[in-house]
Amino acid sequence: MKINIGERAIGGEEPCYVIAELSGNHGGDIRKAVALLKAAADAGADAIKLQVYRPDTITLNVDHGDFAIPMDNAWAAYKNLYELYEYAHTPWEWLPELFAEAAKLGVELFGSVFDETSVDELEKFAVKAYKIASPEIVDLALLEKVAKTGKPVIVSTGLASLEDICRAVTCLKQHGCEQIILLKCTTAYPTPPAEVNLKTIQHLKDTFQCPAGLSDHTVGIGVSIAAVALGANVIEKHIKLDDGEETVDSFFSLTVAEFQTMLAEIRRAELAVGKVDYSLTPGANKNRNGRRSLYISAPMQQGDIFTELNVKSVRPGFGLDPQYKSLILGRKAGKDLIAGDRLSWDVIQ
Repeated sequence: MKINIGERAIGGEEPCYVIAELSGNHGGDIRKAVALLKAAADAGADAIKLQVYRPDTITLNVDHGDFAIPMDNAWAAYKNLYELYEYAHTPWEWLPELFAEAAKLGVELFGSVFDETSVDELEKFAVKAYKIASPEIVDLALLEKVAKTGKPVIVSTGLASLEDICRAVTCLKQHGCEQIILLKCTTAYPTPPAEVNLKTIQHLKDTFQCPAGLSDHTVGIGVSIAAVALGANVIEKHIKLDDGEETVDSFFSLTVAEFQTMLAEIRRAELAVGKVDYSLTPGANKNRNGRRSLYISAPMQQGDIFTELNVKSVRPGFGLDPQYKSLILGRKAGKDLIAGDRLSWDVIQ
């Protein structure tokens, strides 16, 4: 099944759709957010994604109990969830400028939404799709709201059971959304490669009959490239500026240069996947004579017997195919031969 986000078809044999996730890597500076938009577009990203929430739409301003961040958490430096989201969020006041910049760059810009007010906010702009983050997959009211926009929905599955995914897909379809993309995701930062389980991508495609891909939180580019080789239709990867500054998600994000390399290698991987084909390619056909064939390895006179001492299977491939060696041994030479002569039927008596 194929779907469209804007002018871009996704699924089937279409090239992988690559999303650059800005998250909070702007560090609270709109100039950096704009710079990231430009860098991701220049790198070749098909789309750029924001996270659209305010701290009070995603958590409570409470610094004890369940709202305190554990010491073994990657974001333990922030005393509670509210403080983390206050630092990491993209101010909604920036959205007009960011959408205007994306339009100027000719790149799709859309967002992950975390409550119904963030959907209302994004509907003010020409968004072509919505993203549901892994923790929100169980929020059926949010899914209903997004489905009713009539736009494609990308759903991350990092905290979902198969039952949760079934429920979310059913909810989206019941409320009018037929264009769904599911992303295999592991909600661990950074994700150990052994916990990614890329084979799940094909299972998502087969089970839900929709495009599927990977929201990749591993370090580096190898896992994303492997996902494409295994059939991922979408790759989402966090991007940061190459300025060395630590931001909320910088420890598992790609620099702009790394993101550009990933994109180039994804396109190379797509070419390499190709099709099932046992014929010689044009490149290989030029080297077909590099195969082994039968040659005379010691001088022979007419009437001498072909033996293991004067016939060898060697490179190049201009002589008889080695499969005929057993038929030739014991027969006589039809003419004088020297080492390096090709063995052919017309020199056999």
